[in-house]
This record gives sequence, structure tokens and C-alpha cells, in this order.
Amino acid sequence: MQKDGFDRIISFLLGASWAVVLFGALITFKLFIFLGLSLAIFLTILFIVISLFMVLALDAFAINRQRLIEAKKQTELLEKLLAADS
Repeated sequence: MQKDGFDRIISFLLGASWAVVLFGALITFKLFIFLGLSLAIFLTILFIVISLFMVLALDAFAINRQRLIEAKKQTELLEKLLAADS
């Protein structure tokens, strides 16, 4: 199955978002380690939780796109059935 441009962009952005989560967590930890280990871990977990919303939002876009495509297919089939009954 060929992916259209929207699906490719969403896939790329999902991959980039996971990279931001991973590398951002590492950078956040290293940036705040001088303030103490517990604070650095807390801020890193806070960063991860906040940045995971970006991943969830992109995943929601992809799921809603699939739902729209399926709804269009079902509408087309129902219109064919309605036309065949008439």
C-alpha cells in the first residue's frame, strides 16, 4: 500500500518526536545534574511526560486520518447498496 504525503509527513514527525523525547531527556538530565540527582531525575521525567503529548497528538492525527478513510469507504459502499436497491 502506497502512503500519501500526509502519512509520510506524520510518520516522519513521529520519528522526530521520539528522537526529541530521547535526546531531550538526556540533555535535560545532563543540564540539571549539577543541581542534584533527585532534581535532575524529576525534571527529566517532567520533560518526558510533557513531550510525550507531542507524540500522542501526532498519533491521534494518524488514527483520525485512518478513521476518515474508512468512513469514506463505508459511505461509498452504502451509496452503492442504496443505488442497487432503487
